[in-house]
Amino acid sequence: MTPVELAKYLDHTLLAPEATSRDIAKLCQEANEMNVAAICCSPSFLPLAHGLLSSQIAVACVIGFPSGAHASEVKSFESATAVKNGATEIDMVVNLGLVYSAMWLELGDEILAVRKSVGTLTKLKVIIESAALTDEQIIMACRVAVANGADFVKTSTGFHKSGGATIHAVELMRSTVGASVGVKASGGIRSRETAIAMINAGASRIGTSASAAILAG
Repeated sequence: MTPVELAKYLDHTLLAPEATSRDIAKLCQEANEMNVAAICCSPSFLPLAHGLLSSQIAVACVIGFPSGAHASEVKSFESATAVKNGATEIDMVVNLGLVYSAMWLELGDEILAVRKSVGTLTKLKVIIESAALTDEQIIMACRVAVANGADFVKTSTGFHKSGGATIHAVELMRSTVGASVGVKASGGIRSRETAIAMINAGASRIGTSASAAILAG
């Protein structure tokens, strides 16, 4: 895979709490130079990020980040506001308490509420924190996400103590959602070798803050 081809898998990401507007401007400049698939930032940096990017690059915004323990109504409002401010993709964190309690109907309601709040033209990625879940929980969380309008399922925020993406999780998520739904691997992906391994396992997007290093090999 050439660097140009690999770049189209990357969501160039900056989610550090101490990030500044200058940092986001640099992120957008780098994204334009590398011609990645998307950037991923916090909602407070919209519409700044939207205005600095090539029209070919998507603007992904995290929602309910990083804990996922926000009220469903808050996630819906945050998502709608992000779209209003220029986000074209929403990366929402699920409420892990609902997953651990096997409250699948409630989890579905939360995801569906966000889906409705952003409309059909916005890509919705659902972050399940796969490293914190059993295989059975991963499968159920993915099924619920897809049933309630997710365009992607995503492994991790990169902020959970349990860790980030693994090959096993990506393979399991891909086998669960099938070919028509995206799988985003995120958390701890910092080398070309790891990125390629995730793609070979079934990832259709890679979330990373190390895009330049990955493309440089």
